[in-house]
Amino acid sequence: MTVETDRQAWEQLRELAAANDRAGLDSAIEAMEPDEAVRAILRLDPDDQQALLTTLSPPEAADLIEDAPDEQAADLIEQLAPADAAAIVTEMQSDEKADLIADLGSAEADAILDELSPDVATEVRAMADYDDETAGGLMITEYLAVGESDTVGDTLDRLVVNAEDTDDHFSRYVYILSPLGRLVGVVAASDLAAAPRFQLVVNVMVPPLFKAPTTGLDGLREFFEAHPIAAVPVVDQRGRLLGVTRRTAVLDAIAERTEREMLRMRGIVGGDEVRSLPTATRSRRRLSWLSINIVLNIIAASIIALYIDTLDQVIALAVFLPIISDMSGASGNQAVAVSMRELSLGLVKPYEIARVWLKEISVGLINGLALGVLIGAVATLWDGSPWLGLIVGVTLALNTLIAVSVGGTVPLVLKRFGVDPAVASGPILTTVTDICGFFLALSFASLLLTRLT
Repeated sequence: MTVETDRQAWEQLRELAAANDRAGLDSAIEAMEPDEAVRAILRLDPDDQQALLTTLSPPEAADLIEDAPDEQAADLIEQLAPADAAAIVTEMQSDEKADLIADLGSAEADAILDELSPDVATEVRAMADYDDETAGGLMITEYLAVGESDTVGDTLDRLVVNAEDTDDHFSRYVYILSPLGRLVGVVAASDLAAAPRFQLVVNVMVPPLFKAPTTGLDGLREFFEAHPIAAVPVVDQRGRLLGVTRRTAVLDAIAERTEREMLRMRGIVGGDEVRSLPTATRSRRRLSWLSINIVLNIIAASIIALYIDTLDQVIALAVFLPIISDMSGASGNQAVAVSMRELSLGLVKPYEIARVWLKEISVGLINGLALGVLIGAVATLWDGSPWLGLIVGVTLALNTLIAVSVGGTVPLVLKRFGVDPAVASGPILTTVTDICGFFLALSFASLLLTRLT
């Protein structure tokens, strides 16, 4: 979509909302791709956004809110009167309702919940209490549950009647409950279709696999890797069915977590910044990271200050200090990225520090030697001094070993102590590699000063 077409899209939405043209607005939104519609509404002023959402039919508005990033969805809903917001929230899928309410301020959330039916409000409150990255936080409550006395025919009829208004999962599995609401079995819709209609569902069901609502994202990933099913029921301590967590929801949550971690590694605190956020919020988040980096850079610079006399006599060394720092940091960041990915995928555990270090040190020895020889040769040719080449080459080789050791193991150490490795690994790596690189190069130069001057 071109810039002009993009502008036409949000101008069209603004004009239709201003004219209170619900039919035209619904048609315009349906004609757009979901990301185009979200981009268009986020370009509008708050007043225009409010007019658009209240003009749209609640189902269309709900679809639009569900497609928006979480923080922007909360901002859009907060602009509305509680009754208007509640009408939209009612049309949303259960997990999306809970996520949205959890992202709102307590006053705004309570005001909307008061407008919902008591049953829906109670369900949303309960789901919103679960962490986003748990089975309870990812589950939906749109599923078909039947009793032990129900027949195959009755169950198939209910599937046909209700499947049109629910997502694909509804038509895949049926859950069988005891009179007390405990989960006793599950049956695939395909198995129901092959069974006689007069037969009881308990005769075609299989024992259920299930998870507790507090099961974390890594536990869910491991479960779905071991079991080729599309969803897992979530039960409480008494075995009562609370909801269903889908495989696709877990995969999406893992992808979102990885994306947030990569953003945090690059200094985007919170990991969810988009440019439609308020400027002051974006500035504050970035400054919190940049301020820390100022302190760390001052520490590294103090090492140079200690050897200022050596630098005065070997000016050529100053040319190679940034190269040593940058190349070592690049090697360390590669190790950080691999450790972060393996932690995210569950391929390594925080206690496996020794194994990870041995793996990294073997790569660091090879790469450090290769890089050291290369930069040493360049320094020798550039300055004509083999001693300068030796200092620069040895320093880069040793600092590469240090960098990959820190980069590979620090994320595991931080994870083990409950610190977010995505946020803290970068500053620690930068500080260590800068300090060690400067210290090694200037120390070697001081020892060999008579050879260099």
